[in-house]
Amino acid sequence: MEYFVQQLVNGLTLGSIYGLVAIGYTMVYGIIGMVNFAHGDIFMLGGFAALIVYLILLGLLGGVPIALALFIMILIAMLMTGLWNWVIEKLAYRPLRGSFRLAPLITAIGMSIALSNFVQVTQGPRNKPVPPLVSSVYDIFGIAISLKQIIIVLVTAVLLTIFWYIVNHTPLGRAQRATEQDRKMAALLGIDVDKTISITFVMGAALAAVAGTMYLMYYGVIVFTDGFTPGVKAFTAAVLGGIGSLPGAVLGGLMIGLIESLWSAYFTIDYKDVATFSILAIVLIFKPSGILGRPEVEKV
Repeated sequence: MEYFVQQLVNGLTLGSIYGLVAIGYTMVYGIIGMVNFAHGDIFMLGGFAALIVYLILLGLLGGVPIALALFIMILIAMLMTGLWNWVIEKLAYRPLRGSFRLAPLITAIGMSIALSNFVQVTQGPRNKPVPPLVSSVYDIFGIAISLKQIIIVLVTAVLLTIFWYIVNHTPLGRAQRATEQDRKMAALLGIDVDKTISITFVMGAALAAVAGTMYLMYYGVIVFTDGFTPGVKAFTAAVLGGIGSLPGAVLGGLMIGLIESLWSAYFTIDYKDVATFSILAIVLIFKPSGILGRPEVEKV
């Protein structure tokens, strides 16, 4: 029983990271109906930004309190990835907004490849390790729960609450929901649609930066290819939970994390990805809109 609960804890931790990245996918898709395949690489950029900031702090100041170091790492990573995603949206996606649907998708794939190769060239192809940031482990009824796992789950819960409140109870959230429903009508009513979409991209990038920092803290290593597989799984989580739903994105992330953890614990690890995507297919057969998603209404 202790082993099973231990795997649940591991799965919830991994799923929280996926959920943070999935929120960015679901926000962008919800507002403009586009799958931003470069979002996984924004997550990877956030991890590298956090690593560089930590190494600079270590070199300049020597011993830095871990809480302060993590705060600075997350803050600067959010600013950098937010700027990256703002530039990407303005230069690569906005000119194609009125074109046929495949054009932004192809551009997003190209941007993903460009970002991945940019990091490979500038930072090198090898794994970049970081000294353990948080190493405390607590034994609770025979279950080993590390402080970093607690931090990851708490950060995910807090950010989900904050962003849910922003989307549902603030003027920005109303502008986002109006833009999602009808961009032309929102513009006629005085909403700056371009600004609203840009802010949504920045918000998604900020969450991806937090996820990248948590990923770096949890695994202690990052490499330029880390944007692809976690990015695909986060997108899968968004679809599984119901793309367009913030709670659905986190729920999907938690489910993906639990499936991976439990499958790896009781079966061969080689087929954990097969299990993940098989369950996605089964869920979508019976509920095509995802677990918490709403059926899409076709406007005529």
